[in-house]
Amino acid sequence: MKAVIQRVKSASLSVDNQLISEIGKGFCVYLGVGKGDGQQEIELLAKKIAKMRIFEDENERMNLDLQACNGQILLISQFTLYADCIRGNRPSFFDAEMPEQAEMLYNKLKEALLSYGIDVKTGVFGADMQIKQHNDGPVTIILDSKELIACKNK
Repeated sequence: MKAVIQRVKSASLSVDNQLISEIGKGFCVYLGVGKGDGQQEIELLAKKIAKMRIFEDENERMNLDLQACNGQILLISQFTLYADCIRGNRPSFFDAEMPEQAEMLYNKLKEALLSYGIDVKTGVFGADMQIKQHNDGPVTIILDSKELIACKNK
């Protein structure tokens, strides 16, 4: 799994000009599910995202997590994180998981994040979504579960 985390002051997501979800302060998490991803990846990413300390404390240091500042998550499926652009100019998405399995894992990640006491809003899996973000910083963090697993196993 790959996740791009953007710290936001607010964000909203629409489909066909209909507002689906919106959050205040928190994270927009763009999630790509790769072939072979499973429960281990979900647990690692959920914990890392929930505990990510990238909000400023009283000393203006990135030291607070979502719970400390009552932040929310807007979780957005994005298979294009698995784009392979090495050959040619049109990306290949061979490493992205098939939609049915990816949607199941996306929903499991949502449940795992909820278990940390975080308010999680979602988009519509597989839909053409329009996202508005008021980025904060900007602060953008990229997580790859394969790298997290490799570090854990060292």
